[in-house]
Amino acid sequence: MAGVRKTLGCRVLVVDDASTDGTSAAARGAGAEVLMLPIGLGAWGASQAGIRYAARNGFRAVLSLDADGQHPAESLPLLFEELARSGANVVIGTCIERLSLPKRLAWRYLRLLTGLRLRDFTSGLRLYDETAMHMLAAPEASLLDYQDIGVLMLLAGKGMCIVETPTPMRERAEGHSRVFASWAVVARYMFNTTILCISRLDLGNRRPAVAPQGTAR
Repeated sequence: MAGVRKTLGCRVLVVDDASTDGTSAAARGAGAEVLMLPIGLGAWGASQAGIRYAARNGFRAVLSLDADGQHPAESLPLLFEELARSGANVVIGTCIERLSLPKRLAWRYLRLLTGLRLRDFTSGLRLYDETAMHMLAAPEASLLDYQDIGVLMLLAGKGMCIVETPTPMRERAEGHSRVFASWAVVARYMFNTTILCISRLDLGNRRPAVAPQGTAR
């Protein structure tokens, strides 16, 4: 958090999803603002709470990143540079070198299913411009169990331009993958995501809604 503040010179908000491990105190000690949720809302519920905070307080963009230490602070300006260069609405920081074979197979399947031309569907490093931010703050974007695909399909369906830009990633300092923790978790994720994709697909007018990496539509 201190690295983010030093690198970007921006306000940092930590959403505490009803934790009991001292997250709030540690975040405040590092200079972050803290939004404490009274009940656990899960990954997307907590993320949306932060996005709504930004939208209601007049921010023009919001950058989300995981709290597991994967994203070096010095790589964050790359997303803002790509946003300015491409004119996209959403920039995703990806590191394809870290994609395992199971992930590559899963993402190929999801590309075929959704028409989204993305290399990494679950990267937590995302920059949303003001338009995308307000779309995700709306009630329509609530109750997405898996924010990765649901959020991207919602934005793409509304004509938002989504691009990826290469960014370095480190090994997690703590925790494990929410999606690839075990084969049972992977199976549940793929099943639920498939149902979500099918429910949101316009099968009569299916088209890719995402620009290739590094370009804008």
